[in-house]
Amino acid sequence: MKKVITFGEVLMRLTTPNFARFSQSDAFDINFGGGEANVSSSLAIMGIPASHVTVFPDNDLGYAARTTYLKYGVGTEFMQMKGNRLGIYFVENGAAMRPSKVIYDRFDSAFALLNPADFDWETIFADAQWFHFTGISPAISASAAEACLQAVKVARRMELTISADVGYRKNLWQWGKKPSEVMPELISYCDIIICSKGDANDMFGITSNDEKGSFKSICQQILTQFPQAKFVLNTKRGQISASHNTLSGQCWNGTEMIKTKTIDIPNIIDRIGGGDAFMAGFIYAYITFQDIQKALEYGVAASALKHTVEGDFNLATLQEIEMVVKGDVSGKLKR
Repeated sequence: MKKVITFGEVLMRLTTPNFARFSQSDAFDINFGGGEANVSSSLAIMGIPASHVTVFPDNDLGYAARTTYLKYGVGTEFMQMKGNRLGIYFVENGAAMRPSKVIYDRFDSAFALLNPADFDWETIFADAQWFHFTGISPAISASAAEACLQAVKVARRMELTISADVGYRKNLWQWGKKPSEVMPELISYCDIIICSKGDANDMFGITSNDEKGSFKSICQQILTQFPQAKFVLNTKRGQISASHNTLSGQCWNGTEMIKTKTIDIPNIIDRIGGGDAFMAGFIYAYITFQDIQKALEYGVAASALKHTVEGDFNLATLQEIEMVVKGDVSGKLKR
């Protein structure tokens, strides 16, 4: 089977243990993660060959991060070891009515200072069928945005399926251009777009133009603006509290809105990376079944399970995901 390729920064994640607040914690749990790498990791665990493209610093922290992905079967052959700094982010997990908090420390990281000329995308995509990126990477620096643009152009020419999670992050766009000046060109090469109502407005100036303020009208405008795209995906989250959410998925295929059932997720352990788990589940099922309804169901099931897993990426097995797809959410002890 041909590979899925992802591209983006990996950060060291420092999380306060046992739901402690930043102000009371004297230690942090260490993990590594990044939106696109989370997708590769989940796919590799599900049995889809996946390689991640990134730049790590040429020091012990960079090699420790790379080893994490080797452990879970992600291809590391396109991970460059250059530069001096690994970006960091700090997490305080919320509970009940107290929300989670994230603090980033990622400026001037090895990835932010990458050289676009260092990536031979034709070689990287030689044995690939799918390329996935997010709106986070082009937000980090001008050079990262240029590398993204070169990647999608080559991926399009080589006829890969291209997906993008628009993922607007206001605090990251600090290098001189607005997302509306960068993202439309990148998204114009995509077959599958993951985009919320807010992202559509922030990235493309698209707002609902019907009386109901529907997501459907936003999707219709997105497909008009980006005719290469075939599908617009989104998850719908019900926020009962920081510890209790509901989740469903939806996809506009150009003629109808395809939806999943809603999954109840009580007693959340860690919701960070839920969107990446959704995308990995979707990619797995779309490659395997070529069926949008099944792909959405696998995506939502994978995302729901990620909420029960500590850390950035989803450690749920394919069997566990399929159990949830079939409706078994009992959590019954397996012996």
